[in-house]
Amino acid sequence: MHRLPFDKPGRFYRGNLHTHSTRSDGRLPPAEVIAAYRDHGYDFLALTDHFMERFGYLIVDTREFRTETFTTILGAELHAFRTELGERWHIVGVGLPLDFAPPTPEETGPQIAARARNAGAFVGMAHPHWYGLTLNDALSLEAAHAVEVFNETCAGDNDRGDSWYMLDALSSLGHRLTAYAADDAHFWSRPDVRRSWVMVRAESLDPDAILQALKAGQYYSSRGPEIHDLTIEGNRLRLECSPAAAIFVGGVGPKCRQIHGEGLTSATFDLSAFAGSHCRVSVVDNQGKRAWTNPIWLTNATS
Repeated sequence: MHRLPFDKPGRFYRGNLHTHSTRSDGRLPPAEVIAAYRDHGYDFLALTDHFMERFGYLIVDTREFRTETFTTILGAELHAFRTELGERWHIVGVGLPLDFAPPTPEETGPQIAARARNAGAFVGMAHPHWYGLTLNDALSLEAAHAVEVFNETCAGDNDRGDSWYMLDALSSLGHRLTAYAADDAHFWSRPDVRRSWVMVRAESLDPDAILQALKAGQYYSSRGPEIHDLTIEGNRLRLECSPAAAIFVGGVGPKCRQIHGEGLTSATFDLSAFAGSHCRVSVVDNQGKRAWTNPIWLTNATS
């Protein structure tokens, strides 16, 4: 039986992995950004200001804001030249050291991502749909742990907030990355705060415990619905969730199983069609808000 990640020790902690302040191009100083999450039900926050020369190549030190009931993880949004379309790379590094070195003019996106991972960070492909990251780009980013599958700010900026296409393509090619949703909050005029988050299963709120759980894929993402439990036994997947209007299980290509109704709180699916590959679950509430599991690998390597 598999219960990813719902039978892991500990509990779920709610957090945001992509956030900006006045230390780069955000509108609020770090203390106010942190309060906007800490005082509204969040357990942790990664402040990921742009790691660029014009902002002083700064990893913002947020350790002073840690308490017994709220923590921060040091991070940054990393950049280098150039993607296949000639754009600057956008890479989220969560768990970076304060002395992380600036990029050299010759350093590429894949190289800075690898350096971040080697420094202990959880590495994410930030908002790939927003800036036209290609599949070739993504394949070159071998150090990434995850794809940012939903970005709230990008949804309001150019209607390209959803990047599941990228992770689905990578998964279909056998690449085992995970999926996180984030606000990318800048506190501009449009709403971009406390709208997309991760729920991380960890043994404690210690930053290292949260970071290790992220790297292990012990989390799911949401814009509203809650996933209470997920078990796989044999070819049967059973899900328990907050009231939903639809639940989907998708995999390679168009493969999908779904159920629709009112106030759905559980569902069982036959996974025979996904055997030997992977599937992922989406829960949709009556407002169209979604929660997503990470890809679930239905092979001997599934854990």
